[in-house]
Amino acid sequence: MHPHPASGAAESIPSSAPRDAEAYPLEFTGSADAYFRVWIVNLLLCCVTFGIYTPWARRRTAQYFYSNTLVAHSPLEFTGRLRAMVLGFVLVLLLLLARDIASATGQELVVTLLLAAAALVPWAWGSAMRFRFRATRWRGLRLQFAASWREVYRASWPLWMLVPLWWVLLLGLKWLAPEMPDAPEPNEKVTGVTPAGGAWLLLGLVLTLLCIIRIDYNCKNLLVRKARLGAEQGRWKLVYMDFVKVWLASVALFMLCVLGFLALSAVLTGQLLGALAWLFGRVDPRTDPMSLVLTMLIVYIVGALLALLLSAPARAYREARMFQLVWNHIGIGQVARFKCRLAIGRYVLLRTRNLLLVLLTLGFYRPYARVSEYRMRLESVTLYVKGGVEQVVGAMVRQQPGGLGDALADAVGLDLIG
Repeated sequence: MHPHPASGAAESIPSSAPRDAEAYPLEFTGSADAYFRVWIVNLLLCCVTFGIYTPWARRRTAQYFYSNTLVAHSPLEFTGRLRAMVLGFVLVLLLLLARDIASATGQELVVTLLLAAAALVPWAWGSAMRFRFRATRWRGLRLQFAASWREVYRASWPLWMLVPLWWVLLLGLKWLAPEMPDAPEPNEKVTGVTPAGGAWLLLGLVLTLLCIIRIDYNCKNLLVRKARLGAEQGRWKLVYMDFVKVWLASVALFMLCVLGFLALSAVLTGQLLGALAWLFGRVDPRTDPMSLVLTMLIVYIVGALLALLLSAPARAYREARMFQLVWNHIGIGQVARFKCRLAIGRYVLLRTRNLLLVLLTLGFYRPYARVSEYRMRLESVTLYVKGGVEQVVGAMVRQQPGGLGDALADAVGLDLIG
């Protein structure tokens, strides 16, 4: 447990901080060993109950992290109702069942399900955010997500572009690999790539990426602007191009990792082929069924691990850079703002090391990885409050609106997703 100063104390204010503001670094007082005990019990009970214990596990995890997160030396509280989380879990299971039925029925039903999902996802996301915010309490103040459903669906417009874009990508893939003729001419040059197919596929990939970035920007923008603490609303100072720059830098880092892997694989390919030859002996995998299955399994596992490892630095960079960018440009009304000093390089190294340790320990290092990553992110943020926390919180408590809206939300079942 990390020591922290008394509740009335505050750090010295750097020159970049708002004037007349007191600084309160965010703190995490939990330990990886304590969370491991929570995690292992959750894992065992989920296995014994075939996953039915999942809502209870999520609630225990949220309560642990909230209670050990100190904002201005006061812990957060998770007050989410278990009933709502169980109902949300059942709803997710029903949606997954509907997807499996649609996949087994036919392509037309899959398209219908994609369109229905595009209409349902904004509602599910808005319900989840409403639940998550209202389940968070700090010093007697309950967070609220005040966005209307019209605003939620307006922010999710790129979802409706992703469905036709998938067809663009599929058509591009078809042109990239057309069916080969049964008997090509002796001197005929056969190629599987056409310029039109390549251009079509590239256009689909670029538009898909831009839509994903736009969804990311719209959701975070709406979350901050429509967040309410007492009578104060969130403040947002970012533009769409800020997000585009972070995503493009992440893509560039991923490409560098891929190029590095290709250079390394040129050296290791011979050794891998030798290992496979030793594994199979003189058996030809093309004629022996068991060898063929084993070869496919090895290729699948190695491919999945490579994809995970190659994308890890880029994913960690995007997460860290986005975390730093957002927390440096948001605030609470005119009374509070945040400053983030997350070290991007250190966080990328931490995430990459944690991923390797999780793989080497078959997942049992995951609780330690999660605590270390959460601690590094959280403790890089400092809250600056004008007039001091006690004065501001007192004013917010007096101005906090009533709970009629929450009661109506309960009545129509808007909090199904936990």
